Formats: sequence, C-alpha cells, structure tokens
Amino acid sequence: MNDYLQAFAQNKLTLIMSLPENNPAWCRAAFEAGADAVKVHINVTHRASGTCFGRLEEERSALEEMLSRRAGPMGLVLGGSLEQAALDAEAARTLPFSFHSVYAHHMPAWALGSGTPLMAACDGAYTLDEIRAMPALGADVLEASVIPGGEYGQALSMRDLLKYRVIAQAVSIPVVVPTQRAIQPREVEALLRAGVRGLMIGAVVTGKEEGSIARAVAAFRKAIDEV
Repeated sequence: MNDYLQAFAQNKLTLIMSLPENNPAWCRAAFEAGADAVKVHINVTHRASGTCFGRLEEERSALEEMLSRRAGPMGLVLGGSLEQAALDAEAARTLPFSFHSVYAHHMPAWALGSGTPLMAACDGAYTLDEIRAMPALGADVLEASVIPGGEYGQALSMRDLLKYRVIAQAVSIPVVVPTQRAIQPREVEALLRAGVRGLMIGAVVTGKEEGSIARAVAAFRKAIDEV
C-alpha cells in the first residue's frame, strides 16, 4: 500500500504539515518534530501564508532536495485554479510524491487516474451529494476545506465539528481537516470524535519560521499520542 494511505490505516489521527514555503530546512524540521507527512505546493498563491509558489521547474530544486531527504510521505498541491493545475499535472507524475492534492474544481478531468493517490479538497459550496461521489471519481482522501476565507484564524466551534462529522459520515475514505480555524492541540480529541482521520496544520497555527513550525508540530504530535 502507498505510504500515505498506509498512514491512515495505521494511525488514529495522521498529522500532516503543510509548508508555508518550499523550504528544505522547514521540511526536515517538521519530520523531526513528528509530522507523519509533509505537503508542498506549486502554481498557487497560498491564502493563509501569502506565499506565491511558482511553476514546477521554478520549485524543482527545493522539491527534489526535500524528496531526497524525506522521512515520510510527501504530497504536492498541483495548483490554485483549473488552469494552473493543468500546467504541471503531467510533469508532476515524474517526481516521487506519495500523493497529489488539489481542490476537486481545480483538478483537470484528464489528469484523474494518474496512479498517484489523490487528496481532493472540497470547499463549503460543495453539496453533500458531490462529496459522497468523490471516491467514485478517484479521490483517495478528502480534505474538508469548508471554512470561508474570511473566517480563517477564528476559534474552532462545535458547529465546525458538526460539519466535519457530516462529511466524515458521508464518505468511506479518510477525511483530513486543515487548520483554517486556529485549532489547538487540546482540540485533537474533539476532532477524533467528529470522525476526522487527519489533521493538516499550516501557517494559521504554525507561523512561518523553522522554530515555530517545529514547536507547533511537536505540540500536536504530543496531543495526538496522548489521546
């Protein structure tokens, strides 16, 4: 089994670090602090971090260095729009990423079935019927990115957990929650009760420095291990 999918089979909650920049030192720090997987980006301006990620060839040197030294699964966000994701979706297959990640409405239909596991994301506009159909069209993991952009960084509420619970009950594949909310380590148990199988932490809770990333990953690692 693919190492990323194996993590969900083995772990009660898989911890993923979404890097605010394609920085090899930050990648190493995340793995050393206890991340189960690390996600990097191309072809997107990242809302939470404000980072503009370039084309695959522009980012290739950093990506290849991180891949050569990785201590676990790594995933690649293909792009921030349908047009951007299409630019390098084919070329990305030549790099040994454990998974690709992209919003379903940004995933080119022709790129489905590439052989690389897909973590497809939905936003708050997706209907529950669309979410239920994700596995049938090739999603191996579902990223529940359902918090409106204007609400990033706010505290996690019971209503948020209800949204995650409904989504988790609708699909047979693992559901990953990104830290669009300012999720705290002490809220890990609540996410598990909601049926969440993966927590993807990023700039909202980790900051954009090597030390702050390592501290945040370590804190969530400790919380998960103690549940």
